[in-house]
Amino acid sequence: MSLHDAYHWPSRTPSRKGSAIKLNKTLLDHLNELESQFTVSTDLLKRVTERFVSELKRGLTNQPGDIPMVPTWVTSCPDGSETGSYLALDMGGTNLRVCEVEVQGNGKFDIIQNKYRLPQALKTGTREELFDYIATCVKKFVDENHPGGDKKLEIGFTFSYPCKQTSIDDAILIAWTKGFDIDGVEGEKIVPLFNEALKRVGCNNVTLNAVLNDTTGTLVASNYTKPGTEIGVIFGTGCNACYIERFDEIPKLHDYRLPADMSMIINCEWCDFDNQHVVLPRTKYDLAIDADHPRPGLQTYEKMIAGCYMGDILRRILLDLYENGVLFIGQDVSKLRDPLAMDTSVLSMIEVDPFENLDETQQLLENSYGLATTEEERHLIRRVCELIGTRAARLSACGVCALVLKTKKQSMMVGTDGSVYNKYPHFKERLEAAFKEVLGEDIGSKVITAPAEDGSGVGAALVSALQAKGKALTKEALDKVRK
Repeated sequence: MSLHDAYHWPSRTPSRKGSAIKLNKTLLDHLNELESQFTVSTDLLKRVTERFVSELKRGLTNQPGDIPMVPTWVTSCPDGSETGSYLALDMGGTNLRVCEVEVQGNGKFDIIQNKYRLPQALKTGTREELFDYIATCVKKFVDENHPGGDKKLEIGFTFSYPCKQTSIDDAILIAWTKGFDIDGVEGEKIVPLFNEALKRVGCNNVTLNAVLNDTTGTLVASNYTKPGTEIGVIFGTGCNACYIERFDEIPKLHDYRLPADMSMIINCEWCDFDNQHVVLPRTKYDLAIDADHPRPGLQTYEKMIAGCYMGDILRRILLDLYENGVLFIGQDVSKLRDPLAMDTSVLSMIEVDPFENLDETQQLLENSYGLATTEEERHLIRRVCELIGTRAARLSACGVCALVLKTKKQSMMVGTDGSVYNKYPHFKERLEAAFKEVLGEDIGSKVITAPAEDGSGVGAALVSALQAKGKALTKEALDKVRK
């Protein structure tokens, strides 16, 4: 199951590829306007990708840019010989997981785990409340599986937020994403905050020794189970990617005496792509989401493609149509005015509605929002969902294509995780179709996405294993090679 499974997704296989719509003139005029705003042409895909490549390259230098291209200090993927048991902690947008992974080598592993929901209140609480809650979950897991507390344990932390990573065991939070807005954490080191919380809750036999992003875990775990994987991507509550780069292609690290051909996994942190608003086709709905967000002007790319925002885009469109006298005429839309009224699973359920009259869509709107619709109106709403989902997939493809072009590869295996990729109807097909439009049929057809194998939990354990083999650089190791 995806670690970004924030929503109650429908389990039905999608029954159709798109809507065959017959609408009255008023509905059709408004739909045509939405089509023009949300349709991303092949030419625009290519222009977005071209801009993306330039920003990826800029991020590898010391020049300021929107994509920070964070070195992870993981210098190798697994070679299959890794073995041993490792603790892992995974903090995504909605869930917290504590697990113990037995790495068995040759792509095999066994895992025991507990999963905890992150209370919504923690996202805007204090840093002590957040880290004490995380530490308490770790203590519960350790007490259950290692009673007595005598065994000293090290844990790898998949921390799925933008960080400046100065070594594998030292990371500073750049900015909160995914709805978190907690004072006193941005600009601070994560490892001491967590280790102090472990002491406060009495978990004295556990020490955090590695911090990684969920995309790093996705890449490492995918490479372990599918050797040759060179990109890891998350399309879920948030979005991000990492990939394998050569050291001599990373100018901002040339203060270190490291081999030119040494590999380094780079965590792109691409949610801020095009914060300068040069190329992404933002609509008035995107602008409104940005204006109402705690961080206006930031995370431009993520706000257009991530699961955290797709439901709100639909909500705002429906309210706009209501206020223009197109939908829900004379009805109470107060439930739609709640900013949290719709998540991405609503779009997904509407897209997979198997009935010609979209009866399940009507039940959803009546039961959740107290709204009645005609069949024509439901077809309009369904098409709006398709437009939002298709735009998200096509713009998501631009980031992957940019990495393929940056590395000058003729083919690429992409380990992919996240609830939108795994569960949103037609997302994978729309994504891979856009690869071919941007890269051409020959290369685009050889860029293959594959579901990651428990990216964050197993990935964190594997990074701990790599560190034990000297393939993930600690602060102590880096001090020795600094010029």
